[in-house]
Amino acid sequence: MLRKAIAIIVSTSLLLQNASIVYADNTKLPDMGTAAATTLSIGQEKEMGDYYMRLLRGSAPIINDPVLNQYINDLGKKLVSKSESVQTPFHFYIMKSNVLNAFAFFGGNVVIHSRLIMDTNNESQLASVMAHEIGHVTQRHLARAMEAQNNNSPYVWGATLGSLLLTLANPEAGMAAMTTTMASSTQSMISFTQSNEQEADRVGLRTLAKAGFDPYASSEFLQKLADESRFSSKPPEILMTHPLPNSRLSDIRNRSLQYSKKNVSSSLNYYLAKARIAILMGNSNTAKLLINDYRKLNNDQGKKALSYAIALNYYNNQDAVRAKNELQPLLDNDPDNIWYIDLMTDIDLNSNYSSNAITRLQSALKRSPDSTALQLNLANAYIKAGKYQQAVSLLHRYTFDHNDDTNGWDLLVTAYGGLKSRAQEMSAKAELVALEGQYSDAIQLLTNAKTQAKGNQILISKIDARINQLKQLQKRYAVYSRK
Repeated sequence: MLRKAIAIIVSTSLLLQNASIVYADNTKLPDMGTAAATTLSIGQEKEMGDYYMRLLRGSAPIINDPVLNQYINDLGKKLVSKSESVQTPFHFYIMKSNVLNAFAFFGGNVVIHSRLIMDTNNESQLASVMAHEIGHVTQRHLARAMEAQNNNSPYVWGATLGSLLLTLANPEAGMAAMTTTMASSTQSMISFTQSNEQEADRVGLRTLAKAGFDPYASSEFLQKLADESRFSSKPPEILMTHPLPNSRLSDIRNRSLQYSKKNVSSSLNYYLAKARIAILMGNSNTAKLLINDYRKLNNDQGKKALSYAIALNYYNNQDAVRAKNELQPLLDNDPDNIWYIDLMTDIDLNSNYSSNAITRLQSALKRSPDSTALQLNLANAYIKAGKYQQAVSLLHRYTFDHNDDTNGWDLLVTAYGGLKSRAQEMSAKAELVALEGQYSDAIQLLTNAKTQAKGNQILISKIDARINQLKQLQKRYAVYSRK
């Protein structure tokens, strides 16, 4: 019963979180409940999303790889731009996990397990899962579930939802926490959740087709999951958090017939992302299997992905010379490819050729100034070269534009450390730990930073102001952890 309750709540919470960046005209959908405005405002959703994301950063293996982060967010934004009823920004994350699943929560935060990316056959299938999650979010299924339970205060859900997220990230710890917070009335949500799944399928299918992906990918991936569950004693986790009765599979198949079959090729980025996950975050056997699979890809994309995977594998095995020899032709033919630039940067920095890396990155950024991966790579290259002030200047701009990216703050800590600027180093560290929900530690770091400010009244005033902000945040977010 507890497992079923988890599935019910997560299947809605997974989905309600993908509110977006781009607005689009609404299309008529079945009225499955109220707009949920009386239960939860969009502002409350954003606040709760921020709270839960900090919780996850501090307890889950969220992948902080800049290139993978840029890919999954670019793919997500492509889908969001074609979705309907978008009301909040979207943020997409990849979590290192061998469990096949994906989930979303308040504030448009969507987490894709790395195993799910690896198990998809093509990019359209990956996009179909993400589009489904977007559909749950735009239809506000979690807020509707709260309203259906006659819960007019979002705070009473705080501990339960927090435990659910911990369960997804760390099953043992999460389950222990959940036994003290799970509501007894979740059984009544079953039929509501099944309706939500079908509604999210319908909305997601439209989004998928409008974004230029194969609309048949949704039913194909669901069929693949259903087939796998037949030959396993335990179904894939995604089917436990996203129920798949026969009626749902039949419905999505029938709706797919309204669209023409599209032969959509997966992007090169999709193949490169799978290579990066398998080789840098898997094991030697996973790497070998992927490289063998890529040898069978009989197209130009496959050849490039194979060469990249081989180069990445050489680098991962500390063979920089062979890695560079394999990668150089790819980079020569595609000098703006961030995957190639990122790997060549790592090779150069490990070979003490930081000037080569800096020159290449500066040139690439002139052509792609908004690339987060290139900006972070350049900041790291500056640090490796001992050019700490240049790194600080770049990272000040970066953390202003992306203040929720732990990569930027982590690099800023290192850059200020190189400059021996202890007050600023501790202040940057405070921002990093605050993003992981450690508010008391962050406040203590800032308090200590004041003693290192050496009479710099402007800096001391900024630190005092930030301490007050974090104290207010800590007090406001405390309500979500009450049991």
